[in-house]
Amino acid sequence: MNFKKQRVTVLGSTGSIGVNTLDVIARHPERFEVFALSAATQVDLMLAQCAQFKPQYAVMVSEPQARLLAEKIKANGLAVQVLWAPDALEMIASHELVDTVMAAIVGAAGLPPCMAAAKAGKRLLLANKEALVVGGEVFMRAVRAGAAQLLPIDSEHSAIFQSLPEDPATWMERVEKIILTASGGPFRTREPASLRHVTPDEACAHPNWVMGRKISVDSATMMNKALEVIEAKYLFGLAPQQIEVVIHPQSIIHSMVQYRDASVVAQLGTPDMRGPIAYGLAWPDRITSGARALDFSALAAMTFERPDDARFPGLPLAWQVLNAPMGSTAVLNAANEIAVAAFLDKRIRFDHIHQVNHATLDAVAVSGVNDIEGLLALDARVRLVAAEIAKRLET
Repeated sequence: MNFKKQRVTVLGSTGSIGVNTLDVIARHPERFEVFALSAATQVDLMLAQCAQFKPQYAVMVSEPQARLLAEKIKANGLAVQVLWAPDALEMIASHELVDTVMAAIVGAAGLPPCMAAAKAGKRLLLANKEALVVGGEVFMRAVRAGAAQLLPIDSEHSAIFQSLPEDPATWMERVEKIILTASGGPFRTREPASLRHVTPDEACAHPNWVMGRKISVDSATMMNKALEVIEAKYLFGLAPQQIEVVIHPQSIIHSMVQYRDASVVAQLGTPDMRGPIAYGLAWPDRITSGARALDFSALAAMTFERPDDARFPGLPLAWQVLNAPMGSTAVLNAANEIAVAAFLDKRIRFDHIHQVNHATLDAVAVSGVNDIEGLLALDARVRLVAAEIAKRLET
């Protein structure tokens, strides 16, 4: 078959999602070409990606890394323009030549380029959950106004999307609830009282998935699942009480939809992000991803259990902020980013992460936030509050 090549911008190309996205793209040169790449600090990996995929633009977050990359690009004879201006990410996300944007920048920093892609009407593959957690209805308004095509890349939300009816107009009348599965991370069976002694390396040792350090810690606290509950609310337009979380340690069932007739539709697969990435890139088609197929004859038993609030006290905060004033979800996200960074720097204990999040929600009053500027100002204010709370907890 002949395909019109999709020109793809990959935001966060040196992270795990970005690397896997480029792996899928490399398997289908007839369907995709890379228009632009962005990264934070990994100059040598970005150079290798530029050499392989020959994008028009490469964006580094800071000027020193960008200048170093530009020198190496020139020395290798590559025709890649290196940028680092504050608005460079928005430019490569909204450029008129771009068809598809993979949004894989971690944290609230990914919100502005996601907004730019949405307003420009791009196919936006959302692996940055913070765009929805921070942006909420403001972000969804931009998606609708730009007639953008928003496709989830998180394995759980991709699974939900694949299990829902094709027509979103029928979701409310046909769907009883959606069920997000969680692995439970590395501390699923650990005594809650012992979690105060957890080290960053222990928290980052996920049993099933290979991920960056921040998201690995979020998985260990199950804050990643709290953020996914918030994301699911905005992605699928269901009420918070229609979203449920169940622990499924084997990570084979990626999520489920329960319909009004009590039947359940689930999406299964090996724990490999190339599956949902390939689905998002080629939707509505299906293409090879490089992921290993399930061998049902070799599968162990699949088990399910309810999350333990004593072990994962951050999870219920998702429903708390969804039922609070608009912007509360941004408060939770910013507080958590500060808390996780402090834990990874060994300044606070693992169990302090929840204390920072909870105390920050109590300390910050939210009102009148209804645009991107207000959300970013709120995000900046919350980080100062959370940092002060974390400082008081330093060990």
